[in-house]
Amino acid sequence: MLFTSYFSVYAQNGMERKQLFDYDWKFFLGDASEAKANEFNDESWRKLDLPHDWSIEGNIHPKNATGGGGGYFPAGIGWYRKTFQVPNEWKAKKTAIYFEGVYMNSEVFINGKSLGVYPYGYSTFSYDLTPYLNFGKENVIAVKVDNSQQMNSRWYSGSGIYRHVWMNTTNAVHTAQWGVAITTPEVSAKKASVQVKTMVKNETLSAQTMVVKTIIWNKNAKNSGNAQVEISLPANSEKEITQTITVSNPLLWTPETPNLYQAQVQVLQSKNVLDDTKINFGIRSIKYTVENGFQLNGKTVKINGGCVHHENGCVGSAAFDRAEERKIELLKAGGFNAVRTSHNPPSEAFLNACDRLGLLVMDESFDCWKQGKNSNDYSKYFEKWWQKDLQTMILRDRNHPSIVMWSIGNEIGERGKPEAVETAKMLLQEIKKIDTTRPVTSAVVNLDKWENLDPLINVHDVAGYNYHLNTAADDHKRVSNRIIVQTESYPKDAFENWKLVQDNKYVIGDFVWTAIDYLGEAGIGRTFYSGETPGENWDNDMFPYHGAYCGDIDLIGWRKPISHYRSMLYNTNEKLYIAVREPAPEPLEIKTTMWSVWPTWESWNWPGFEGKNIVVEVYSKYPKVRLYLDNKLIGEQATTQDQKFKATFTVPYVAGILKAVGVENDKEVESKILKTAGDAAKLKLTTDRKEIHANGQDLSYITIEITDKDGIIQPNAANRLNFKIEGEGVIVGMDNANLKDLDQYVSNTRKAWKGRALVVIKSTRDAGEIKLSVTSDGLEGKSIVVKSLQK
Repeated sequence: MLFTSYFSVYAQNGMERKQLFDYDWKFFLGDASEAKANEFNDESWRKLDLPHDWSIEGNIHPKNATGGGGGYFPAGIGWYRKTFQVPNEWKAKKTAIYFEGVYMNSEVFINGKSLGVYPYGYSTFSYDLTPYLNFGKENVIAVKVDNSQQMNSRWYSGSGIYRHVWMNTTNAVHTAQWGVAITTPEVSAKKASVQVKTMVKNETLSAQTMVVKTIIWNKNAKNSGNAQVEISLPANSEKEITQTITVSNPLLWTPETPNLYQAQVQVLQSKNVLDDTKINFGIRSIKYTVENGFQLNGKTVKINGGCVHHENGCVGSAAFDRAEERKIELLKAGGFNAVRTSHNPPSEAFLNACDRLGLLVMDESFDCWKQGKNSNDYSKYFEKWWQKDLQTMILRDRNHPSIVMWSIGNEIGERGKPEAVETAKMLLQEIKKIDTTRPVTSAVVNLDKWENLDPLINVHDVAGYNYHLNTAADDHKRVSNRIIVQTESYPKDAFENWKLVQDNKYVIGDFVWTAIDYLGEAGIGRTFYSGETPGENWDNDMFPYHGAYCGDIDLIGWRKPISHYRSMLYNTNEKLYIAVREPAPEPLEIKTTMWSVWPTWESWNWPGFEGKNIVVEVYSKYPKVRLYLDNKLIGEQATTQDQKFKATFTVPYVAGILKAVGVENDKEVESKILKTAGDAAKLKLTTDRKEIHANGQDLSYITIEITDKDGIIQPNAANRLNFKIEGEGVIVGMDNANLKDLDQYVSNTRKAWKGRALVVIKSTRDAGEIKLSVTSDGLEGKSIVVKSLQK
């Protein structure tokens, strides 16, 4: 396989340049300041591998300091320790520890020496260990993670070393960290120019002469072009060199054809390889104009985007590669072609998956600048840290072809003040020092007149509108050169926003809030009965809700009806869908929030409503649809754009079979059915992958469905499920998508909700079979086997 997998290492003179440092840590939940010392006894501490999020393991409780914004999960202080050997041959090397993300306020110690404190929980950072290592002996890394200063987030953050950790070793002559920048300034079907800028460092005490050699490999491991240059560097200096390589008949990167290349950059001395860096990239061009909107490789692309937070449902914020990859698979399956990383830089695994699977990215830096939204949020650190955190994001992420926009903020509190304009200019200029190939935006919400925010919006290359795309036409008349993207929208406005995107070339797309459900911001997308507490989570305490429930896709990966509808608007692969609006028990009424849609289900099981009218929704890209109940025609309706591609039928409920049929030229060409299920009788287990890697990191997602005797899912089943794991795997999370269910996410039992539940199992580092057994009172037990294989 050409492209280096995430867990591979890079060879350099017989040693490993980049080593995964996730294994064999010890953890203590609580403060233990004496744990920074090497001689500290940590025998009683818990043994674990990274990535790790301790918040998701805890109890959801209304008195937890994270509040509704953080999903009522516990936070606090935790300590991690790891003992490791350093070989004597590393004395001549440069050694650094590289953290992809620690939430938050981490302090790292090596052999009792503090290397520094890093506040921002979403930034990648590293420390030079070289001066402090005991070569040929044991060394101790200790990490204090302080997430006790609450509230510091408006959504679930998680706590701990939740992304990968690496040990990087290089020769004294090497490429700098994130020192390779790849752009494609000229792109056509016949040829492309690939510009590779490499920052080479000489950290020796004498001048050095070396050769920098760059080879471009295509996905078939074929050499697509190369270049080399000889340079000389004085002692303790660095120099950036530029190489331009022509690639003939390039395979272009798009969401439909996410072709990747790899640049191999070698630093050689006397034919010895001192440094060997491999960077995956894509050949593609991007352009933004009022006349043609967003163009990828010269073709206008309308963005059907979704906002996502960084957590991964029942495994919390732990950024396992498979969890991040599955998130992208769910977004693609849901019809999205773009994602906004609200409101922080994502994991490297997330961006790698976007590159590999084909998803456009708006990469976002901050939720706030100088004016905070919570008492302990990033505003406390902005003045001191913004430059380093922003530089880190751009340098780390600039080679990803999936990234087509940078965002410098979200709903900034000071947005109506002159100082916000100055801050925006400062951030934009910092980005442009590093990357001029992508536009800069931010998400702006307006509580007054848009004219008042023109000075801020006009600083950006692309105007980001939160929830106000309906003003685009008037704003275009006022500011004719403005390119607009809706950075957040209400799910219920899917059709109206789609039409605005289609009808206006200067409107490049829409990002719905949100693409996937998330923990925290409790209850903003919920529905409720009349008489219950109204409003969103910042108005009232919404416990036991501990998540938002405004996603197109729920926390176990089920696509809600709104997902099918939105995808049908933008895509052609799905043309017919049927669902049923949940009826309210009279005299109560169902109420919605700004971020919710009417609760609608793939269900024709409504006991207690016999003979009462129920509304059936059919979404269709056919000119007409017909609805049948037990093969009796209920009615026919048009489903053109004039009807918003939607038909609703009022049907007195009786158990049976509902069938929606798409009609074209008066011929019935496609059908979808909902069938009343009988009593819960059986368990059905399916896995997303039957084989996983025995690396202690890989995951298998196993869906449990409760069906009747004929295998039809029973949508009202809420049976208690019990789980047992055997073999070379462990359970790392379980869920049912019910954001009012207070069962722990890391456990061995969970109720089903709407007939479904999910279990996530993780491999150990030993190959073998993993058997998950599921039992439930009154149902026959069921098991499934996943094979865990060594590479």
